[in-house]
Amino acid sequence: MGVCLLAGFLLTSPLHAEDKKPNIVFIFSDDHAWQAISAYGDARKLNQTPHIDRIAKEGMRFDRCLVPNAICGPSRATVLTGKYNHLNGFMNNANSKFDGSQMTFPKLLQAAGYQTALIGKWHLLSTPTGFDFWQILHGQGVYYNPPMIRNGTDMKFDGYVTDIITDTSVDWIKNRDKTKPFLLMCQQKAPHREWEPPVDLLGKEPDRVYPEPETLFDDYSGRGLAEHDQDMTIANTMNKRDLKLVAPRGLTDEQLEQWNRYYKPRNEKFEQANLSGKELVSWKYQRYMHDYLTCVEAVDDGVGKLLKTLDDEGLTDNTIVIYCSDQGFFLGEHGWFDKRWIFEESLRTPLLVRWPGHIKPGSVNNQMVSNLDFAETFLDAAGIEIPSEMQGRSLVNLMEGHTPEDWRKSFYYQYYEYPGAHHVRPHYGVVTDRYKLVQFYGTQYHDQELFDLQTDPHEMTNVIDLPENAEKVKELRAELARLRTEFKVPEVIPPKWFGNQRIDQER
Repeated sequence: MGVCLLAGFLLTSPLHAEDKKPNIVFIFSDDHAWQAISAYGDARKLNQTPHIDRIAKEGMRFDRCLVPNAICGPSRATVLTGKYNHLNGFMNNANSKFDGSQMTFPKLLQAAGYQTALIGKWHLLSTPTGFDFWQILHGQGVYYNPPMIRNGTDMKFDGYVTDIITDTSVDWIKNRDKTKPFLLMCQQKAPHREWEPPVDLLGKEPDRVYPEPETLFDDYSGRGLAEHDQDMTIANTMNKRDLKLVAPRGLTDEQLEQWNRYYKPRNEKFEQANLSGKELVSWKYQRYMHDYLTCVEAVDDGVGKLLKTLDDEGLTDNTIVIYCSDQGFFLGEHGWFDKRWIFEESLRTPLLVRWPGHIKPGSVNNQMVSNLDFAETFLDAAGIEIPSEMQGRSLVNLMEGHTPEDWRKSFYYQYYEYPGAHHVRPHYGVVTDRYKLVQFYGTQYHDQELFDLQTDPHEMTNVIDLPENAEKVKELRAELARLRTEFKVPEVIPPKWFGNQRIDQER
């Protein structure tokens, strides 16, 4: 067996045929911001996630994992195919449908003898392919008592969606075919909007005040029309269901009683206060953080159950465990919730990986990686040839402490969906360790913006017109053009890719 030594830690190579093929447990949450994982040490210290943190302590934390299109369905399509959305065919959540006949990494693992399972949120409209077992939510799914589809059969479950997905995943691990290596994709709905918490966790910290982000009251000065003309603010976009001023549909009598016990007196107090202006925004932010972070707590508990199951089944030493989200999420930064933008809170997703014997515990990696790389990584770890059509790169070398000399120094991003939900204008751009060059396209608004993360980490000011940046802008434009050529991005985008035929008209 091939070995290498890193800082006194024994690492084994995954690429030798005599090695035992590793199991893969891929835990994928929806809209989980890295700021809401305590292993990342966000300055606000919003919450504690001890079980997710365990993966970081026993493995590697990636601090610069970027997504090529920060929205749910397209991100999932990229994970499956290792390709940008213009090639895998899923550009937006409005009218895209995943082509299940195309090549995906679960199909390749399955063909190589892996037992494969997908449990939880699918959100790609087509029937899952490449899985021996699948149990998925209908569309976005609901938080309470969700209907699901198991291998083509409709089923109804009682309880909270995070617990149901977790428990089904645990049962599948325990009852799997123990003669085969396995891939389990455990894909949570939470903490997606409307971030509805489990009733048994309500009220654990009823009086906590969450620190506000510095940019909660951003007025978008210093930036262009796109940042001003969006519909994703805590101040104006959140509705009564987001704010729990009305109860979710479909609760049982017992669930509704527990729900009202917590929310009803607090909602009455809110109504009596008759808040306005910044006080109202601050109240909405506090309610948002309580609900969102309570959803995260349930996800973290689920991670703990999965890790314990691996321990109990004697699988820990030969199982790769990955925790990540489909993209980042705004937790009040710039006054926003949701995602979609090339900006840091949206572009950057959490990525924590444990692989005993291959990853040094407590490692931190700062290289630019992506969910575009996941399929290649899983195939590489399993000793399966990576198809040339995939556009990412295996992370195995980085996990083992080696950075290839030709590792990426820039990253290409493209968002399509417009006008649609939240009215974020289509844009593409190039990201480096310090800069972002953003090009808006597809509407009458075609401005470019430049952000310098070193001097402006919150991305508050477009500095593209400063004379001292002229050479850097020229360099980034050339790099952007190179990346578009490398990744075979079409020059003309069909209107249907935006999810709305009115893309060439202003709202």
